[in-house]
Amino acid sequence: MEFGLATEFFPNEYRVQADVESAYALDLDLVNIIQQLHQHLDPRTVFACFGKIMGQYLPLHGVQLTYKQYHFQWGCQDGYAIEQHLTLSGTRVNVNYNLKAPLVPSQTQRLNQLQGLVLQPLFNAIQFEEISKQAMFDALTNLGNRHYYLEQIKKEIARAQRTQSTFSLVTLDLDNFKQLNDRYGHQLGDEALVAFANMLTGVIRNTDQAFRIGGDEFTILVQGDAQAAAILCQRILIALEEHSDLAGYQVKTSLGIAPWLQNDTALSLYQKSDSALYQAKAAGRQCYSIFQPNDA
Repeated sequence: MEFGLATEFFPNEYRVQADVESAYALDLDLVNIIQQLHQHLDPRTVFACFGKIMGQYLPLHGVQLTYKQYHFQWGCQDGYAIEQHLTLSGTRVNVNYNLKAPLVPSQTQRLNQLQGLVLQPLFNAIQFEEISKQAMFDALTNLGNRHYYLEQIKKEIARAQRTQSTFSLVTLDLDNFKQLNDRYGHQLGDEALVAFANMLTGVIRNTDQAFRIGGDEFTILVQGDAQAAAILCQRILIALEEHSDLAGYQVKTSLGIAPWLQNDTALSLYQKSDSALYQAKAAGRQCYSIFQPNDA
């Protein structure tokens, strides 16, 4: 296996200038390529489309692109290596190509033209993803926020009705969180929320979803009945006791479980789980309770 390295530097602002005459000379359907790249809003899909297009016109094994914290890859990393350094909106973009054979001058020209086309649609897709995440995720804990929770529980109800399956809602909060803030300050309170959210993320299954819906209040959508939710609650209580930082500040939680039933709406299910949560608090805190019909 042979490896070559070529580095080419572009101006600080790499601007796409579609040279139509050059495009036709290289047998490029420029309009079609631009349309393909701009029709997706998912960054990974945009980059995969770029890789496929590059593979149609060049002897390409694979391509990798790094932009900020994003790392994209298409194909494999065999063959001749070519590294390109571009700049997009003042930020460095590294593009690495793995080729089946060294490029001839016409292929180098083709590469330079094609790679310029991907930057703007990829940047647009990244911006769209970041804005979408801001709208759906809590900035402090990175869990889903209240808006995202309301969207997801509607989807879960529709899915359960369609498939005749069930799921459960767990509502939980931190016991005596106000006292923690008053004693140690809001910065430590925020750190406790982040640590608690990270603990939840590590405990729940891939099929479950955790949300911070406000203050120290969290919800979890659990795939399964009340028994499945109870097993999860037990794991959360054990993980909390074993968490050195949270246990050191005596952070505890109470949890309420409500399995979804056919007539439940998002609101009625939340009210049931919230009622079970207060049953757990009345039972001494640091425990969970399952909603019973006579609790309503």
